[in-house]
Amino acid sequence: MPTVPPPALNPDLLDTGTPPIPEAQGWARRYDGARGPLVDLSQAVPGSAPPEALLRRLAEAAAEPGNARYGGITGDAGLREGYAAEISRIYGTVFNPADVAITSGCNQAYVVTMMALAQAGDNVLLPTPWYFNHEMTLTMLGVESRPLSCTPESGFVPDVATAEALIDARTRAIVLVTPNNPTGAVYPPETIAAFAALCARRGLWLVLDETYRDFLPGDAARPHEVFAASGWRDSVIGLYSFSKAYAVPGWRLGAITAGEPVVAQIGKVLDCIQINPVRAGQAAVSWGIDGIRAWRERNRAEINARAGLFRATMAPLNGWRVLSAGAYFAYVAHPFAGARAAEVAQRLAQERGVLALPGPYFGPGQEAHLRIAIANVAAERIGLLGERLKGFSL
Repeated sequence: MPTVPPPALNPDLLDTGTPPIPEAQGWARRYDGARGPLVDLSQAVPGSAPPEALLRRLAEAAAEPGNARYGGITGDAGLREGYAAEISRIYGTVFNPADVAITSGCNQAYVVTMMALAQAGDNVLLPTPWYFNHEMTLTMLGVESRPLSCTPESGFVPDVATAEALIDARTRAIVLVTPNNPTGAVYPPETIAAFAALCARRGLWLVLDETYRDFLPGDAARPHEVFAASGWRDSVIGLYSFSKAYAVPGWRLGAITAGEPVVAQIGKVLDCIQINPVRAGQAAVSWGIDGIRAWRERNRAEINARAGLFRATMAPLNGWRVLSAGAYFAYVAHPFAGARAAEVAQRLAQERGVLALPGPYFGPGQEAHLRIAIANVAAERIGLLGERLKGFSL
């Protein structure tokens, strides 16, 4: 009998890169501790635990028998209503609970949104450097990630005219992440408005990932005016994560903001993936929107202060250039011309106990760069960077 080859896996999945953070964490495990504790600047993880009051609410909700039953596919009413009221306050316009779907984290919000917007053979514009899970999702769906290059000279803010030149008949959406991961750049409201106008004019979706919205400076005006436009539901979808502002990444809660017909279609995908988000976490966070507001504001101020401390720490280091820095991330040019960024990051982790991510994790043309996650370490750990980087060479 002829030999039958083993069954194959989905080639689009096989073409998808391996999650990069575990690889970087492997470098750190080879650090011998000679220079003191590891300074882990690799991942966007809240640096502090959530407030005790929020944890108590979770325990109470978990003990409620009703929360062990199935809930709403697009989330429980309490959190949908609470989040709609919260974004109504932020953006100065009215959102309805029907405009909101609660998801198991913002990564899931992105996956189900892309499944709703594009099919295999389509393309989506992603500003580069991009968030690697965004590109990975599109690749496994058979959708092209079309790079929209953003330069240090522009502050890593994408250009509308450049984007329009990349659009073709198979383009379905443009994704903007602001405040940005990996660069920390905050897109000006007028840039976001220009992209919204472009998408409306060209019949595309604008997908706004605002995971780090809560960490804008406290005196900042509202992030943008796009949701104040009466027609936003026809071409704009917002994404959000509760993980960072509420310090609960393990609870896996995110949100989609879209017109009610879009939410209904996304609900089909959610029904096949999650049935419903974890209900105890929803109950705790719906209370926490107002219940820990003061804590969230203090946390915002503290994390913004770390960005200033990071810039001050890096300033005396010849050759290391901070190209962009926001509340959660900084994007840095290393001083080793022609060196692979992965080699720089690996040597830093193993020899100096500083773990950062190499630029190529975030798209093409990034060999000269490292991404630094500055929000998840205490101020004194950021202060260690100067002595760790001083005299470092390949």
